[in-house]
Amino acid sequence: MNKEEKIAFVIPAYNEEQNILKVIDEIKKEFKSAKIIVVNDASKDNTSKIVLEKNVTCISHAFNMGYAMALQTGIKYAKSKGYKRVVQFDADGQHIATEARKLINKLEETKADIVIGSRFLEKDSYKQTFFRRVGTSIFSSLIKLFCKKKISDPTSGFQCLGEKAIERFSTFGKYPEFPDANLIIELLYSGFKIEEVPVKMRLREFGESMHSGILKPIKYMISILYTICIIILRNTFRMRGTN
Repeated sequence: MNKEEKIAFVIPAYNEEQNILKVIDEIKKEFKSAKIIVVNDASKDNTSKIVLEKNVTCISHAFNMGYAMALQTGIKYAKSKGYKRVVQFDADGQHIATEARKLINKLEETKADIVIGSRFLEKDSYKQTFFRRVGTSIFSSLIKLFCKKKISDPTSGFQCLGEKAIERFSTFGKYPEFPDANLIIELLYSGFKIEEVPVKMRLREFGESMHSGILKPIKYMISILYTICIIILRNTFRMRGTN
């Protein structure tokens, strides 16, 4: 078994019929032996039909359960099949398959548990919305303050997971609705080694982001900050209890 055969790309997808074909083709071209797992989160369009026509594993939820649960479904499946590396990859075309090699190589070189693809370690043309930009800045500051770790792009979903992270993510009893900075903080407190590598990303070409509009980003910010506060308080009391 070559190294690529141990790698699984997990792609949560909801109504991505305009993007998913290009995403699959791009991964297949770059990673000929890697496994592609698309988790169709009860899409109302032809997402699952397109995936199945490409002879790619498609796991379909009966009900729309959200990005995080779709992601966990894919990771659980990858673990059950014995994959040693999982690349989290978006179905909207923003992630670039050739850039995934940087994440995988960094994981191997540093023996990290998770490698995050960062849009901000190097100058790039990628533009965030105002709320995402503010959120990124706040979350990075909180991680540095409480975990003493600099993470430039804590909202990036482009990640490579090693075996320890795959095991942890598979067994989360309640996977966070927005697995971003909150999850990074919890894992750093738990002793996970997290690294970053600079990557390029595209803007979404078709469809609508799950963070589009005004209310969704506000809900996202409130949810993440609330969860971070709970994690920090819980770990502060735990550490005091051990002293």
